[in-house]
Formats: sequence, C-alpha cells, structure tokens
Amino acid sequence: MVDPSATNRRVTRRFSFVETVEFVETVETPARPDGQEQEQVAPFVSVREAFRHFWPHTRGLRRLFVAGVVLAIVAALCEIGAIRLFGFIADEVLAARNLGAFWEPAFVWLGLMVVAGLASFFGSYATAVGGERFLLRLRDRVFSHMQTLTPDFFDRRRLGDLMARLTDDVEAIEELVGSGVVRILTTVISVVFFAGAALFTRWELALATFALVPAFLLASKFFASRLRGAAARERFSNGAMNGVIEEGLANQALVQAFNRQGTEARRLHTQGSAWMRANVAQAKLSALYGPVVQVIETVCLLVVLGLGAWEIVAGRLTIGGLLAFAAYLAYLYPAVQGLGQIALTVSQAAAGSDRVIEILRIRPRVTDPAVAVLPVAPRRGRIDFADVGFTYPGRSAPTLRHLTFHAEPGELVVCVGPSGIGKSTVAKLLLRFHDPTEGRVLLDGVDIRDIPRTALREAVTVLQQENLLFSGTVRDNIAYGRPGCGMDEIVGAAVMAGAHEFVERLPRKYDTPVGQRGRLLSGGQRQRLAIARAILRDAPVLVLDEPMTGLDPATAARVMEPLGRLMAGRTTILLTHDLRLVPETARTVVLGAAPARPRVAFSFSGPGPRRTAWRTRPHSETGSPRG
Repeated sequence: MVDPSATNRRVTRRFSFVETVEFVETVETPARPDGQEQEQVAPFVSVREAFRHFWPHTRGLRRLFVAGVVLAIVAALCEIGAIRLFGFIADEVLAARNLGAFWEPAFVWLGLMVVAGLASFFGSYATAVGGERFLLRLRDRVFSHMQTLTPDFFDRRRLGDLMARLTDDVEAIEELVGSGVVRILTTVISVVFFAGAALFTRWELALATFALVPAFLLASKFFASRLRGAAARERFSNGAMNGVIEEGLANQALVQAFNRQGTEARRLHTQGSAWMRANVAQAKLSALYGPVVQVIETVCLLVVLGLGAWEIVAGRLTIGGLLAFAAYLAYLYPAVQGLGQIALTVSQAAAGSDRVIEILRIRPRVTDPAVAVLPVAPRRGRIDFADVGFTYPGRSAPTLRHLTFHAEPGELVVCVGPSGIGKSTVAKLLLRFHDPTEGRVLLDGVDIRDIPRTALREAVTVLQQENLLFSGTVRDNIAYGRPGCGMDEIVGAAVMAGAHEFVERLPRKYDTPVGQRGRLLSGGQRQRLAIARAILRDAPVLVLDEPMTGLDPATAARVMEPLGRLMAGRTTILLTHDLRLVPETARTVVLGAAPARPRVAFSFSGPGPRRTAWRTRPHSETGSPRG
C-alpha cells in the first residue's frame, strides 16, 4: 500500500534572499490610496473553486497519478491477502501445532509482500514525478503571469512575499491537486478494501467497530475548519518576514551606514513573532488532533477485543480470525485517520491557493491590441507625443498634461526639469508601462497602443537611471541586449562603449562575475556595460534617463564619448535635470519652470568636457507637467 505519509510533502519554509525591488497593477478590488501597501490576508477561495482552477494544469500528468492509484490498489490487495495468510497460519500452524502447514503460506506471504513493495515503490515514484512536474508547470505559469504585469505592480508588493507565493504556496497547491488527489483516492480505497475484508471475516463484529468511525471524521472536520485560518495567517506572516529579511540583507550598506542594525533586528523580531504565533497556533491544533484520534482508536481497540473475546467464547470466531480481524482494523483505522489528516492538509493547501489565485486574478493594466499593427520595416524611429496627459492611478493631480513634441531619426531631444516633474514618466509611456490618459504616443506614425508590446520594446532601448545588471558575468550582462549573439559582437559592443579596456583588466575578463546587481563594479563601469548592452540591442529609438546620475564629472566625461557613439543615427530622448548634459544644438522640451542661469555642458563629440553657455531658447514644443 502507498503510505500516505510517504507522499505527503512537507511544506518547507524557504527564505528568498534576493535583491529588493519594491513593486501597482489593476486589481479586482477597490483602489488603495497611493503608497499604501497591500498588507492583508488573501481573499478566501473555496477548496472546490481552487481545485477547479488548478486541475487543468495536470493535463498530460494524469496518467502518472492514475498509475499511482492503480499500483496502490495492487499493494492493498496484496496486504489483504497477507493478512488472511496470517490468520491461516495462526489457526492451522500455531494453534494446531502443525509445522508442515507453515512453509507454503509463508512463501506465498513473502511473494505478496515483494509485489506489494514493488507496487508501493513505483506508485510513490509515479506520484512524486507527476507532483514535481505539476509544481514546475504551475510555478512557470505564475511567474510568466507576473511578468505580464507592468513594473509598478511591484510598488506595493514585498519581494519576499512574492517569492513565498512562488515557492511555498505553489508547493502547497500540489498537495491539493496533485499528490493530494492520489492520497485521497488511495486512502478511500484502503478504507473500502480493509472494511470489506473485516466484514467478510466477521460482519457483526465489523459493524460494531464501524459505529465509531464517524468519530474520526467529526474530529477531522472540527480541526480542519480551524487549521485553515491558522494556516492563512502563517503564510501571510511568512511572506512578511521574508520581505523584512530580504530588505535588510539587500540594504546592509545603508543599514550599517546609518547604524540601524537595531531597527532592522526589531523589524525582523516583530514579523518573526507574528510568524511564531501563527506556527504555534497550527502546532497546538496539530498536537491536539493526535491525542484525540489516539483516544478514539483506543476505544475502538477495546471494543474489538471485548466483542472478539465474546465471539471466541461463543465459538463463532477462532483465534486466527480475531488476529486477522485486528490486523484489518490496524490498517483500516490509520486509513480513516489519514482521511482526517488529508482534511487538515487540504486546509493548509487551500490557504496557499488563496494567495496564488489572488496574484493570477490581477489583470495587466496594459494589454496588446486585438488587431495589432506592426511598424513598417525597416523601422525609422520617429517619435511623436501628441497632446499627452497622464495621471498615475490613485492620484488626483496629473503628472503630465498637454505634452507635445516629436523626435526624428538622428535627432536629440532633451526633456529637462527638476526631479519629480515627470521625466521618467515619458520613458514609461514610450515603453507602454502605462497608457496615456489623454492624447497619443506614436512610433513611425502608428499609435503605440496598436503595436504589440514585444515589437514596440524591440524598437526602444532605455538606459535607466539605475544601471540594472544581473549577478552573472560581464559577457552575460552585455549579451542580455541580444541573446544568442557571438563573442565578437559582444567585444565589439564593449569597444564602442569604452568598456573593453577595463574588462580586459578584470581577473577573468569577460567571464568575471559582476556581483549582485553589478556591485563589484564601479558606477562608471556599470554605466559602460549598460551602454554596451544598448549598442548590441541596436534599437532605432534610444531613451537616456538621467544617464549621469551618481557619476563624478571626470567619470561622466569618460562616459559621454561612448554615449555619443550610441546616439549616432538614432532617435534619442534625453531625460535629465542636469543642464550640463544639454548641448546647445539639442532641441529641448521643458517640463516645469525653465532654468535661467548658465550651466556647464559636456560635448557629445569629444573625449572630454568643454564649457558652453547654457541658453534658454524659445520652444514650440512644450509640456506642462501639472495642471
């Protein structure tokens, strides 16, 4: 028989020490005020609804689960046969003192146990393989769905909590839909088989003992209803604690610089205490369930012994028959208890399904059009912002209003203005992380809302304010711009970006790890790798979002030359508050109040900085960021 505990995968609690990214998306719940985190237990979903939601993901795997059930039936039948042989040996060998009658049933018994063991092994293995493949499939689906949501979905979500949903909660769902179904079926079949065997042995005695079976089910129902609430609180607390751990470890430089180790320790202690209380509540229920069931089992055993002794005295039952009957009950009661344990496990798994379904029900705010329009190839890269207005969800004041400008291929357009005025919003609109609330954004004369997002983003490269690198090698991070490119192309892009020289000085050159988010490199080095990645991508539209942030003037000067090469022949939009970066020949769009004093600018054509006078020029294209 397949042991239910063998396939009952423990829901492990793993902590995700991954770099923090604080993540807003349209949710099927009332909108929350801006900045308010969605820190609450996921909405309740019935077990039936959760099963209907996830069962389709077992398509193609069901034959493995069916094999597990069939092999469990074979194992159960072998065990029933072995018990009958045990009763035969007790009566015909032990009671009759006939050793000659022992060998044949003994070898048959051994053969049945070998078959039962093989059936149990292959059944457990098939169930485990099906369960693990289900886990992989479901985790891939949830992760893929998350990647359809715009980046600001994560603004109100803790990364640690999202990681917990992708690991612990997905694993709990497998207990509900995958191996859990096999366990339920095999346990029910075990109950039916062993109860039938007990009835066949002595039906009067079996009916008397079956009268106590509902006590197991009532105890299970009582504890399961309470355990689901405790499990939901535990999963919520686990996600919150993961978030605190991940944030604290990812920002240790800041924590230590401000001497806030105690603050972070208290934050962790607070969340850890909540998680501890939720676990203690679960442990109390689980610990109480065991003794209650044990008392019920003891009552059943005493009833069997008492009635069995009465039957033997009356001559209606042999010693072997009583031993066989007791053996059937020894298999039956754990199976009945297993049904109760499954109810507890399902309650815990349902709490995980609530959290995963909550994520899957979030619909992307930005979607592809039903009838897509592909830009004419080759793409030129002309950009038009036509009377664009935009207000972030949850805010009343618009961030952009009546923004109008155009940028031709080979032209540099600079959007200037103080921090927080909406410059980065221009890049988000161009990439369709959001859609304008008013007006249109066009690429080569086509409204970008009519272009598939994949095609649109292939045409636009953004050098972001923070240079985002993965914790791979230099080669991996440059090649991220165009997967599948050759080493010659990677080196060529690095040369154009001015990165080849410092890369050659690294210990393993292009195979040198850059550390988490590139922290083993300097700011200028990270910037040049980002430029190399953009060169390799070779998109017709380039957006530079505060490209010199955090760089000293000398480093900024070294970066300007490869930036100039990157901009050559491309439609370039520079978003900056730093007037040093604005060449006199550039066309500007002023967001907010225009500056009136001279600044220092860098040349995009030479290797170093040169001083030029900043002039406030008249502009036919303007944008008002506020009302």
